[in-house]
Amino acid sequence: MGWFKRLKDGIQTATRNKKEAPEGLWYKCPRCSETVTRKELRENFYKCPSCNYHERIGSQEYFDLLFDGNFEEYEADMEAVDVLQFKDLKSYKDRLKAAKKKTGLNDAIRVARGKLNRRPLLVACMDFGFIGGSMGSVVGEKIAFAIDEARKTRTPLLIISKTGGARMMEAAFSLMQMAKTSAKLSQLAKEGVPYFSLMTDPTTGGVTASYAMLGDINLAEPEALIAFAGPRVVKETIKKELPEGFQTSEFLLEHGFLDFIVDRSELVDRMGDLLHLFESAKAPQT
Repeated sequence: MGWFKRLKDGIQTATRNKKEAPEGLWYKCPRCSETVTRKELRENFYKCPSCNYHERIGSQEYFDLLFDGNFEEYEADMEAVDVLQFKDLKSYKDRLKAAKKKTGLNDAIRVARGKLNRRPLLVACMDFGFIGGSMGSVVGEKIAFAIDEARKTRTPLLIISKTGGARMMEAAFSLMQMAKTSAKLSQLAKEGVPYFSLMTDPTTGGVTASYAMLGDINLAEPEALIAFAGPRVVKETIKKELPEGFQTSEFLLEHGFLDFIVDRSELVDRMGDLLHLFESAKAPQT
C-alpha cells in the first residue's frame, strides 16, 4: 500500500493477518519502566541496560553465568516430605506439587560442581520461585551435602542466597537447619576450605541468621534486600525510627556486614580473583 493511500484510508490489515508479539519477548524494568527484549536483558546479565536494576534470576541462570561450561549437579532428586501433614489455605503437599509444576525443580536449592576460570568450584544456589526460596529440610540437607563434598574434595564453596527465610510448613524441622548448616560450616572452616556467601535480592529470615552471614567472604548484589525481620517488626521491637534503606546491601556494606558489593557482570571475574587469592595463600612458600 502506498503511503498516500494509507494516509487517506488508514491501515486496513485484515484481523486474520494481524500478529501478536510472542508472550515473554519483552521485559519492562519495574524500577525505571525501560522496555527491552528478553534477549537484550539476557545479554546484559539480566540487568536493566538503563538503570542497572538486577532482575531476580534462578539457579540455572547463575550456573550458566558462573561455570566455564559443563557442570555436574548433585542430589537433584531429593524432595521434601510432609511429615507434619501441614495445612493452611492449602495443604503443604499441594503447595509442593504446584511449586514443582511451576518451576520444574524438586526444591528451593540446587547444588552443582564445575569450573570457574578453570578452577573447581561447588555452588549451592537457591531459587526464589520455589515457595519463596524458603529453607526447609531439603535445603538444609543439600547444603550439608555440599559442605561435606567441599571438605572431602577440598573444593571452595559458594552459596547463593535468594530466600524469604525458613519454611513455616515444616516448623521445627525447618528451624533445625539453621544450627545444622552453621555447625557444618564450622567444620569446613577448621579444614581451611574457603566458603563464599553471595546474598541476592531478597535474603531474609533464618537464612540470614545462619549460613548467609557466615562466609569467609560475604558479598552481595547491588540494592539487594538483606534482613532478618521486616522493618515493621524491627521498629516495634527497638521502638525507634529506622534509617532509610537500612536493609539494603549498600547500608550493610557501610556498617561492616559485607566485604563488598559485586555487579552481576563482574561476578565471574571477582570470584576468579578470590579463588586465585585463596589458592595462592595455601601454596607452599618458596
